[in-house]
Amino acid sequence: MSEQIFIGTDSGATTTKFSAVRADGEPVSSKVLQRPTNSQNGRAAVIAGWIAGIGEFLVQNNLNWSQVAGVGLAIPGPYERYGVFGKSPNLPASFSGWDVYSDYHAAIAKQIGHPVPLVVGNDGNYGGVAEARLARGQSQVSVAMLMPGSGLGAAFVGADGLSLDGDTLAGMEAGHMPVPLQLLGMTGKPFPCGCGRDWGCVEAYTTISGLPHLLAEKLLKYPDHELAKSEAPMKEKVLSLRGRAQKGDALAVEIFDFQARVMGLHVANLAMALDPGIFVIGGGLMDHETTTPEFRERYLRLIRESAHPYLWPQQRDTLKIVPAELGELSQAIGAALVALYQNQKQG
Repeated sequence: MSEQIFIGTDSGATTTKFSAVRADGEPVSSKVLQRPTNSQNGRAAVIAGWIAGIGEFLVQNNLNWSQVAGVGLAIPGPYERYGVFGKSPNLPASFSGWDVYSDYHAAIAKQIGHPVPLVVGNDGNYGGVAEARLARGQSQVSVAMLMPGSGLGAAFVGADGLSLDGDTLAGMEAGHMPVPLQLLGMTGKPFPCGCGRDWGCVEAYTTISGLPHLLAEKLLKYPDHELAKSEAPMKEKVLSLRGRAQKGDALAVEIFDFQARVMGLHVANLAMALDPGIFVIGGGLMDHETTTPEFRERYLRLIRESAHPYLWPQQRDTLKIVPAELGELSQAIGAALVALYQNQKQG
């Protein structure tokens, strides 16, 4: 009997990544296979692209469809119910209410010649599953993950290796919890968040989405800074900050230091509720290709220092805060791992 594998598909509005794990949980490949999602062409085009992408991945790794024992699909929320898209700001309106589970399940069964199990879940949660497997090693500690990027991805992975999804599949939307602004010396109206809440979401203070507001505030302190005089669009200005920080630009460094302190307070807040043994910090600020070791070490140090006073005494001695390792592959690998774990539970 040929070796079984479990496929992971990580699909956003623009691109889809493909990966797979073997029966022991080890990834089949460390290379990223990424293809356009083609969401603008409708539901059928998306499904066809996923099937084609899996086929391409299998060929690249000398595998075949008969070896596929399960598939995982990581997609952004919100969801109406399991496997059914809710209204997303980044997907076509026609996707709202789409039972993607049923359509994808049927397409996979047609390709293989018989049905195989399919799991569908939040992309951030599945990314946490993959990072947790690496971070915990042979231990059974629980792991929380925070991944600041355009928004703030979050996950909590229990001792069984599976993520906390919640009863309405909105578990660990931790980016939309409020920031303790009084501890940061912030006055005035909280920064707005794309979710619509007005209580000062953590996401607005730790990610790219909040950088325009942070930059505007910091430029008051640095009126002679190049960005204060620049006529470039705000998006271009904020996207330059990470590169500037690597070169020691004082304004940019101060902005990311502030974000790290907010993240540390959030770590303490989540540690109070979840009590994990490990926090994994990911996202673009931990990217080895675009940030320096010194920048990453400073960011993590400030998170630890900010969190420390608010942890329980026993947590201060044991809680680990570590960088993510898998980068853009984490969500596809995590989707494959969830398919594997569910297979093992049922087996």
